[in-house]
Order: sequence, then structure tokens, then C-alpha cells
Amino acid sequence: MTNLALGPSWLDPDYLIQTFGLIGILVIVFAESGLFFGFFLPGDSLLFTTGLLVATGQYLHYPLWLVCSLIVIAAVLGDQVGYLFGRKVGPALFKRPDSRFFKQENVEKAHDFFEKYGPKSLVLARFVPIVRTFTPIVAGVSRMNYRSFVTFNVLGGVLWGAGVTLLGAALGQVDFVHQHIEAILIGIVLLSVLPIVIEYLRARRSSGKSRGPGDGDQGGGGNGGGSGQSHDAGRRAARRAARPRRRGRHALR
Repeated sequence: MTNLALGPSWLDPDYLIQTFGLIGILVIVFAESGLFFGFFLPGDSLLFTTGLLVATGQYLHYPLWLVCSLIVIAAVLGDQVGYLFGRKVGPALFKRPDSRFFKQENVEKAHDFFEKYGPKSLVLARFVPIVRTFTPIVAGVSRMNYRSFVTFNVLGGVLWGAGVTLLGAALGQVDFVHQHIEAILIGIVLLSVLPIVIEYLRARRSSGKSRGPGDGDQGGGGNGGGSGQSHDAGRRAARRAARPRRRGRHALR
């Protein structure tokens, strides 16, 4: 099978599996599950492609049960590291400046997700790109009860890690999939890129709204606009600083 040259190679699950094999899959799952710089890596598409290729006997010549077991372990350990990192860093995470691999916006989304769904967010977030990377970190910052964290972490790791891989393997047994595997892998790559494109468009839209229609006007209203922006920035900073203290019922008592 030829490599599918669609976009960056690190977004192409087929290329990653061809190049790095099972070890590469486990490292990516581990990194995307709890290391904040792993949010951009393919997750669902990688697992689906893994199951598909195991079923069709391409590149990965391992028993399906072994692949699923190792993926679940990598996913659970990744979340565990994220949780411990969050506990160690604490509220300072919400004041960390943006960088190439870190955006406050991603932390805030994961925090809102955790606040909304509580412990079960560790299961639900597994199926939400980007959010799944930061949710265990936020759980650590919020000092979620450790026993509850481990329970939901393992449950989420099994449902996501084994579930998506088994789905790919099941479809790999279908004749139609065998006959159109190239087209299916192309579709998987496109699905891998889609969440990043959506996040980029949302960020641009939010940036445009925050500037407002009068931001380009440097006339007499400029000082008032600047004062309003400073006030909004102050309120956002205050909200971020206060968030870690909103532990509620999910905090460790």
C-alpha cells in the first residue's frame, strides 16, 4: 500500500503505523491521553486504522487482543501522568502563558467540560479531540478524588482504546472495506484533520468577535475602546485565577 500523502505525515495514521509500528501507536496514545503537547496527534483515527490493519493483516502482525490490551494500558497510563502533572502544577496552570504547544484556550475548554460532567468527563472526553488531553490534567488541578479518578480513567481507557480499535477490526472483516481500503484510509486522514480545522475556524471567529467592529477606529472613541478591552481582559484574568478554587463536589475532601 502506498503512503497517503494528505497533509502533514504526522496526521496520517497509515503513515505513522507504517513508520513506527505498534510501539509508535502506544507512544502516541500515551502522549495524547495526558501530555499537554500531545493534543495535536491523531487519536480516534489512529485506533480505528490500527484495528482495520490488524484485521486485514497489513503492517501489524499481532493478535488483536494483545494490541487492544496494550493500547488500553497506554491510554490509562497517559491519563495517570496527566493527573499527577495537574496535581503538581496546581492552579499555576491557569496562569501559564501561551506557547507553540500550549494554549490557555484548550485548558479552559477542558475545565468547562470537567465542571459540566464531573468524574464521567474522564470517559466522555476520551471521544473529544483536544479535550481528552487536558481533562485529566484539569482533574489533577482540581484534586479530584484519586479512587474515583482511577475508576473512571480505566473505564474510559477500555471504552475508547479497545472500543474504537475493535470497531476498526470489525469493519476490516467486511468485503467492501477490503475492496476500498485506500479510499477508507483517505477518509480517515480527512477526519483526522477536521477537528484541527474546526478549532482553527472557531479561534478566528472568536478573535474577530473580541476585536469588535470599532477596534480599527483610532479616532476620539479610541480611549473608551481601550478601556473596555482592558476591563474585559481584567475580568478574564480574574475568572481564570478563580477557576481552580471552584472545586465543588469533584474535589478531594
